[in-house]
Amino acid sequence: MSAVLETRALSKSYGRFVANSDINLTIATGARHALIGPNGAGKTTLVNLLTGVARPTSGEVLLDGKTITQLSQHERVKRGMTRTFQINTLFPRLTVLQSIMLALCEREGLAARLFAKVPRSGPLFDEALRLLESLRLLPFADTVTREMPYGRQRLLEIGLGLASRPRVLLLDEPAAGIPAGESQEVFEVIAGLSRDVTVVFIEHDMHLVFRFAERITVLVAGSVLIEGTPAEIADDARVREVYLGEAVND
Repeated sequence: MSAVLETRALSKSYGRFVANSDINLTIATGARHALIGPNGAGKTTLVNLLTGVARPTSGEVLLDGKTITQLSQHERVKRGMTRTFQINTLFPRLTVLQSIMLALCEREGLAARLFAKVPRSGPLFDEALRLLESLRLLPFADTVTREMPYGRQRLLEIGLGLASRPRVLLLDEPAAGIPAGESQEVFEVIAGLSRDVTVVFIEHDMHLVFRFAERITVLVAGSVLIEGTPAEIADDARVREVYLGEAVND
């Protein structure tokens, strides 16, 4: 399959501290690709470089074969790259439907026209309902966001990202802080997303990683230790020594 996202010798230093060093990634269109590694391995820094939150010291980021290294976060979103964060960033006083409608209107350049009473007709309304249904949030459409369980809030945050129609969706620990039963559902929804959306995610729960990822990149001390299928990663002695053995035994 063709690559939708690539990095070439991507590096980031803060003074003498090297956060990422010569990262080379090739992520196929439609992939479900996990980034794992011990704390301090450089996973979040790498996502920051991909999304434009941080600028690399050297190297390139490419989307659909075109360099986006110098583009801002906003410009990368317009090109098709969207990110969620470890701590959700929602509209707590809006309903779920209002939140999705706001994101859709923003995409269409109509955000200023959104009003408290969501119109119950029209193409954006229909799109909002389809999106909520795909996220298993349709029964919560008129629920105020802050009144929902945390796992449902994480699904809503993913929905806000999907509203921009991304080519690449980057998820920073989507299961963080969610009870086991809810985190399973979050990943089932992620797994069921259209293959038009490539998903790259950071996750510490190895059971979820090995169940839902198709390829895994292991970072250690800011560099790529190995990349491969879940089976290849599980069988690698270096991974078990520096990270996976500890994670599985926890």
